[in-house]
Amino acid sequence: MPVSFMAREIAAVPNVAASLCAGGGDVEQIAAALSKRSFPFVVLCGRGSSGHVGVYLRYLIETRLGLAVSASAPSVVTGYDRAPQVAGALFIVISQSGRSPDLIAATQAARAGGALTLAIVNDVASPAAHAAELVLPIAAGPEQAVAATKTVVNSLVASAALVARWSADRALAGSLAALPARLAQALALDWSAWTADLAETPATFVTGRGHGLGTVREIALKLSETLHLPALGYSAAELRHGPRASVSSATPVLALRQADPVAEGIDHLVQDLRRGGIRVHSCGGPAGTLPWLPDGHPACDPIVMLVPAYCAIEREARRRGLDPDAPAGLTKVTETL
Repeated sequence: MPVSFMAREIAAVPNVAASLCAGGGDVEQIAAALSKRSFPFVVLCGRGSSGHVGVYLRYLIETRLGLAVSASAPSVVTGYDRAPQVAGALFIVISQSGRSPDLIAATQAARAGGALTLAIVNDVASPAAHAAELVLPIAAGPEQAVAATKTVVNSLVASAALVARWSADRALAGSLAALPARLAQALALDWSAWTADLAETPATFVTGRGHGLGTVREIALKLSETLHLPALGYSAAELRHGPRASVSSATPVLALRQADPVAEGIDHLVQDLRRGGIRVHSCGGPAGTLPWLPDGHPACDPIVMLVPAYCAIEREARRRGLDPDAPAGLTKVTETL
């Protein structure tokens, strides 16, 4: 069976992430520009995988810079014809293609409304990049599989590199320097025990918390689009509320746990679910069942966890006779208004 584009792009992750992990260039310049300004709040704009990067970036900004972060609703501009009041704010649009009309319109409205606009994009010639004042290229190169992988990882790395330098977080910057090696090691981690357990399930759940929440939602999306499996990504705190009633022995759970202040809550949830007869595949911590590396920086480990998850999902798709490069009903660039 030919190697899929998705598999090739996952394998390329360590190499394409290396330049961003090293810092310098656009990251340094933009971080310096942001450091000279004061913002009342930050607005993040993105959909799909880019929206999950935004969730991750929100935690980075709020934990390291203390700025309140809001998620943009582009339809307020495109559907309701109202421009939010964002004067003085920082508006960040995240998009691999930079071509969705709603994201472009929201960026243009934010800029016209007095926000400083920053585009984190793979295509620096895209309309979203042209709409913004500052552009941070993720430099992931062309991506042919519909399911984004290396562009998602590089968007996360670019976000971490930017905040590390904007906030002068030396520990995070140092951990990014070691990240390419950890990403390469993660390619060898086999999570097929988790995906094999999804063969007969009608739905599945992914959970985690804090810096890992964006990764949780991204993995759920990849399960849905690549395996055609309904998958829900919830915060470990939220899963204890209403969604818990939908979790049963028929719906396996993937739990991701980075070693930070929210780890204990994730551990407790895993224990509670297992006591309730739920099949939980967990990464990280004393209750971990999936292969994992020694814990690294808690803001970087959720990026690394994507690699074995992506690999397992791609292999499971091919095992089922599905094409991971071209999921039914989807296109590489999704244009919404």
